Amino acid sequence: METRGERMTVADTVRRIAEIGIVPVVRAGSVNEARRAVDAICTGGIPVVEITMTVPNALAMIREMVQQYGSKVLTGAGTVVNAKQAEMCLDAGAEFLVSPGLSVPVLRAAAARRKLAIPGALTPSEVMEALDEGVTLIKIFPCGNMGGPKYLKSLRAPFPECAFIPTGGVNLANAAEYFAAGAFALGVGADLVDLAALRSNDSQKIVDAARALVEAVKKARATSGTELKLKESEGRRV
Repeated sequence: METRGERMTVADTVRRIAEIGIVPVVRAGSVNEARRAVDAICTGGIPVVEITMTVPNALAMIREMVQQYGSKVLTGAGTVVNAKQAEMCLDAGAEFLVSPGLSVPVLRAAAARRKLAIPGALTPSEVMEALDEGVTLIKIFPCGNMGGPKYLKSLRAPFPECAFIPTGGVNLANAAEYFAAGAFALGVGADLVDLAALRSNDSQKIVDAARALVEAVKKARATSGTELKLKESEGRRV
């Protein structure tokens, strides 16, 4: 595992995401809530977090996570919608960027820094445009609203080599269906990061949910026989 002084490549980041198969999306009303959510997620066995830019003082939160956890937790930034935000998140120490939609400027800002950017896409046209930019992973959002696993399976038909991360409506109950449909990893938000539990000082609920999700993903992968294709991204634009 890398030390803080070493530089993670895009391939390193993709591999880390692949290992756990879950990208928790942390949205919260304050830095304190976000901090407790991240602590609970990590205690539950998920060493990956996506701090969204909708969290107040998100950049400070990203810096804090990087300083506190170092390479033990893969810290990314979410809801990154333009190149300026991308630069600020990378300056704060984010190892990967996630967008709700397809922003070519964000992809190119990350590429210039040799960091992973995961664009959001929903339609085949958006997937094609993302592929033209040489992306490694693509977030399908909001997948649940479009039919969930059935939609992901349909989308994979013309793009069998794509590494998709369905997000939106993804939870413990449908995790196995998503992997059976060909998901590379799952983006999980409110169904894991229970703000009501945080606000009632019941962080253990999130810890338990994270542990259950980790086990569900392991079983789903074993059952579906999903093969994780870790694509080397040297020389590719992401």
